[in-house]
Amino acid sequence: MDVAGDPEGPGPPGGDGPPGSARETPSRLSREQLFVLISAGSLNLGSMMSYSILGPFFPKEAEKKKASNTVIGMIFGCYALSQLLASLVFGKYLVHIGAKFMFVAGLFVSGGVTILFGLLDQVPEGPIFIAMCFLVRITDAISFAAGITASFSILAKTFPNNVATVLGSLEIFSGLGLVLGPPLGALLYQSFGYEVPFIFLGCITLLMVPLNMCILPNYESNPGKHSFWKLITLPKVALISFVINSLSACFGFLDPTLSLFVLEKFNLPAGHVGLVFLGLALSYAISSPLFGLLSDKMPHLRKWFLVLGNLITAGCYMLLGPVPVLHIKSQLWLLVLILVINGISAGMSIIPTFPEILNCAYENGFEEGLSTLALVSGLFSAMWSVGAIIGPTLGGFLYEKIGFEWAAAIQGLWALTSGLMMGLFYLLEYSRRKRVKVPNTLGTEEERTALLSDEI
Repeated sequence: MDVAGDPEGPGPPGGDGPPGSARETPSRLSREQLFVLISAGSLNLGSMMSYSILGPFFPKEAEKKKASNTVIGMIFGCYALSQLLASLVFGKYLVHIGAKFMFVAGLFVSGGVTILFGLLDQVPEGPIFIAMCFLVRITDAISFAAGITASFSILAKTFPNNVATVLGSLEIFSGLGLVLGPPLGALLYQSFGYEVPFIFLGCITLLMVPLNMCILPNYESNPGKHSFWKLITLPKVALISFVINSLSACFGFLDPTLSLFVLEKFNLPAGHVGLVFLGLALSYAISSPLFGLLSDKMPHLRKWFLVLGNLITAGCYMLLGPVPVLHIKSQLWLLVLILVINGISAGMSIIPTFPEILNCAYENGFEEGLSTLALVSGLFSAMWSVGAIIGPTLGGFLYEKIGFEWAAAIQGLWALTSGLMMGLFYLLEYSRRKRVKVPNTLGTEEERTALLSDEI
């Protein structure tokens, strides 16, 4: 990996440059790189635990407070809407605010509002409870957007030639947070009640603040001349953004629906419901580093990962219920197996998206530096948020109207569409490049023939 602060400057990430342009990567991490990994890992772990802890028991508690399934889905979805808007703002102004300050401030606010979320059971039921849920979730989403946008930018700045590998490796912490959140939350909920899970996680997050203030490096950069609009209007970036939307929506769909489906279908206690989420989170955490490493070492595989990952994800959602037209009996072991496969396919699709967008930006004239990294980070977070808005909101509505089986199948169609569109784009791109190479080859042969004729 590259040593931060190399005077030669970073090359394009992902290894797509010419063979002679890549710098030799030392086998050992520098102190600065190690500190960045610790900081980003602490953010991923804390934020994912706080996010996933709601799954096993919050929908049930919200129902007691007179919130419908659709409203519960909107409570999950408002997090993503707020993150969408905040990511666009933070991505644009990161170089003005400062990456380190944005990271630490986001972590501090996130810990505080997580504690506040644990006090919501003291709020009167009905509109007041619902309004407070929205307010706390929106604040938490803004703080998370600040932290994750700064984190992606700092990581890409520190590891310019190993972006996918580093992001994939850090998904271990995200997956660990998703793994630990539901069972830990369910266990604390069963043992101590509603408040303790949130207070416990909020305090852990706050303890990470002074650590990151001490070890996180401070990067400075000048504002860039490019905008989100120029980035998102690149055809390849637009299609990859749609892929991110679909995958995020698939994840978000499960938040308000899966726990209720498992409770109703298999009559599991709340403490065991959190274990069902392990299949998805654990397989995603284990597979992501592998796909990140392969994406950096063999960039030509990224297109296959993006397409196949989406198609496999679509098949998984058809089988989650399973959809009634397949006439397959719903069984707990089958549900867990499908979640495991879905975690692997999600890692296959998600990890290559960031370096693909970054390479496309560099190929289209975006300058190398923190300003472009901030734009790509903000765009990635924003596009992820778009799917996370639609997934829980639409999922909660469809679950209420047509049941989990059909709702999951409809969700799978989104991943199927994005996978097919991405595959078609790569086929057209390959065909266009092939047509460009043929005239160049003919021209070279004609010139060689002419020169030989002149010599004779």
